[in-house]
Amino acid sequence: MKKLLAITLVFFTGVVFAESRLDSVMQKKVLAVCTTGDYKPYTFVNNDGSFEGIDIAMAKSLAKSLGVEVKWVKTTWKTLTPDFLKGECDIAMGGISVILDRQKIAFFSNTIDIDGKIPLVRCENKDKYKTIEQINQPHVTLIEPKGGTNEAFVHKYLPKANLTLSDDNMAIFQQLVDKKYEVMITDSSEALYQQKRHPDLCAIDPSMPMQYGEKAYMLPKGDIIWKQYVDQWLHLAKATGEYQAVIDQWLASH
Repeated sequence: MKKLLAITLVFFTGVVFAESRLDSVMQKKVLAVCTTGDYKPYTFVNNDGSFEGIDIAMAKSLAKSLGVEVKWVKTTWKTLTPDFLKGECDIAMGGISVILDRQKIAFFSNTIDIDGKIPLVRCENKDKYKTIEQINQPHVTLIEPKGGTNEAFVHKYLPKANLTLSDDNMAIFQQLVDKKYEVMITDSSEALYQQKRHPDLCAIDPSMPMQYGEKAYMLPKGDIIWKQYVDQWLHLAKATGEYQAVIDQWLASH
């Protein structure tokens, strides 16, 4: 009985006093942030290596609240999950969709925004490619970045379409303009952003997405203390208007 009690106490002591990322981040004075840098308006890496975007500004806000510096960990949509599981980052940010496959291996913060998948097409085709039935045809050329939820959506709902996968997410939009491809399926937020910057492109029915989606920040699985801190920081950022100010300022300046 004494041996069993000792084992039980050791087990619970390990759980209670296991170090949280909150502690390690403050000890190291560094917040490691995984981000793709190819998903405007959330995250984008410039030619000089600097990052910008809504979630880049929010990452800096989180780091400031902790009194630490940000370390950017460049990843891709294809390698986001493996990089995260390696423990290379304390949080992943940059327009990340909450999906059950990711929920199996990680925690998520409280929801940041509601989003969903819609077609982005040349405006001349805005009535031609509005529905899954219209797009899911062998003659329709689709282009998507490798990995991530856009590719997964196409494989699930548009298996008959002629799909090309790209390693360069930011090059896709000009390829649509240049008539190399007909359709990109992406989140309404990205589609609307690109529509403003490419007058030839139209976001199709952004208020009526083909698939419901949520955006949040990805966190290490099981670390309740770290999740609680991030959730409270995010709650205060929204309640005080800081989050909305970041959105307005970033979009207005670009």
